[in-house]
Amino acid sequence: MLRPLLSLLLGATLLLGVVVPLGVTALAGLVLPEQAGGSLIRREGQVIGSTLIGQNFDGDRWFHGRPSATAAAPYDASSSAASQLGPTSAALLETITSRLAGARDMPADAVTASGSGLDPHISLKNARAQVPRVAAARNLPEARVAALVAAQTEGRDFGLLGEPRVNVLRLNLVLEALR
Repeated sequence: MLRPLLSLLLGATLLLGVVVPLGVTALAGLVLPEQAGGSLIRREGQVIGSTLIGQNFDGDRWFHGRPSATAAAPYDASSSAASQLGPTSAALLETITSRLAGARDMPADAVTASGSGLDPHISLKNARAQVPRVAAARNLPEARVAALVAAQTEGRDFGLLGEPRVNVLRLNLVLEALR
């Protein structure tokens, strides 16, 4: 009686734990090879980031992503997690108030972390709000920086899901190329 049960358990484990995951991975590699490979961005043969994971950019010369909720270091993918602070949390209110630092007309994604703490995108409103700072720091006309934002804006998924957004890494790479 035990032998057929163990055989079934072993068979199901192999099928569902090995064959199906390998099959899905192989299919993803054929259908969406860039995404299955991590959407890595390479420069001169070196991986400099991924379009799927945010990166920390400091200084006025760069567009800044959403605040990161990762504990160890900003945008640390090995510790991805939400803050677990609810809408009535005093700690969340204190964190957001400190991020506002006196400004009241900030886009929500400029002061709140995403669910994973690794979001690589910012809203179009957030990107536009950063244009004057970045333009001044780089001694560029605001219109030119705004045009870069517009050129890097990604539309809604499938034309209807989500909001237009800007990938911060891609935008900052375009800025870096202007040197």
